[in-house]
Amino acid sequence: MLSKLQRATDKARLFLQIKNQALSTLFFTRHVSMGNTSPSKVQALYELCKTSFTPSGSPPPSSHAIQKIYSLLDTVHPVDFGLKEDNPDDDRGHGCFGLNQLNWTARWAQPITFLDIYECDSLTMCIFCFPTASVIPLHDHPGMTVFSKILYGSLHVKAYDWVEPAKILESKGPGNRGARLAKLAGDDVLTVESGTSVLYPKTGGNLHCFTAITPCAVLDILTPPYSEEAGRLCTYYHDYPYSTFGKGAAIGEGEEEDYAWLVEIETPDLYMRQGTYIGPRVV
Repeated sequence: MLSKLQRATDKARLFLQIKNQALSTLFFTRHVSMGNTSPSKVQALYELCKTSFTPSGSPPPSSHAIQKIYSLLDTVHPVDFGLKEDNPDDDRGHGCFGLNQLNWTARWAQPITFLDIYECDSLTMCIFCFPTASVIPLHDHPGMTVFSKILYGSLHVKAYDWVEPAKILESKGPGNRGARLAKLAGDDVLTVESGTSVLYPKTGGNLHCFTAITPCAVLDILTPPYSEEAGRLCTYYHDYPYSTFGKGAAIGEGEEEDYAWLVEIETPDLYMRQGTYIGPRVV
C-alpha cells in the first residue's frame, strides 16, 4: 500500500517538475524572442536620421552618418514600406494600390502618388509612386541633403549643380528672368540595382528632374525639409542648352554639352495626389 502511494507521489512530483521546466523554457523563449525583435527598417532609418540631422542643416550630416544611412537604404525593399509590385506594367504604376481595372486612356492619365511616411523639423521621409511617363520638372533643394532610393521600376534622372561663382545672364526683355549657368551632374536611368543616391547643398545634382520610364517608386529622405519660414522654398527651372545664349561664360573647349542655362519658371501644376501610407509607423 505504502509502495503504491509512494510511486503515485513520485509520479505527481515528476509531472510537476516537467511542467515547471516546460513553463520556464516557454517563458525564456518568449523573453529572448521579444528581446531580439528588431525594429522595422522604417524605424531603423528614423533612429539613424534623428541622431544625425538638425533642423537647420548645420552642421550637415557627418560622412560617417551618411554612410550608415546610405548602407541601410541599400537594403530596403517595397515590402518594408507596405508596397507591392504586383504586375506593375499592367497597372501603370499602381501596383501598390491595386487599381487594375482602368482603361488604357485612364492608365496614362494617372497622377503621381505621394506617400507621407514621417516629417518633423529635421527631416521629411516620403515615397513618390510614378506612373509610366509621368514627370516632376527640374527643381532645387536649397541647403538640403537628399537621399533617394528606387524601390521598383526605372526612372530617368537629369541633374545639375550651380557653377560657382555664379554665372548669370541678365534678362533683356520685360518680364523675362535671368539665366544662371549650371553644370550637368548626371543624366541616367536609375533602377533598384543603381543603389542609393545622395545629393548635397552644392554638389551631387542638387537640381534635378524625374521622368518615369516604367511604373516606379522612389523613397526620399530630405534634411532639413522644405520650409517657407526658413527660406527653403522649392524653385522650378527650365534648362536651355549652353549655346542658346551664346558664349555668356568661359568654359573649356568641347564642354558645351556639360553645361546649361537654367531659367526660373512659375511653379507648374503637378498632377499629384496624396496617398495613404500603410507601412510600418515611426514610433
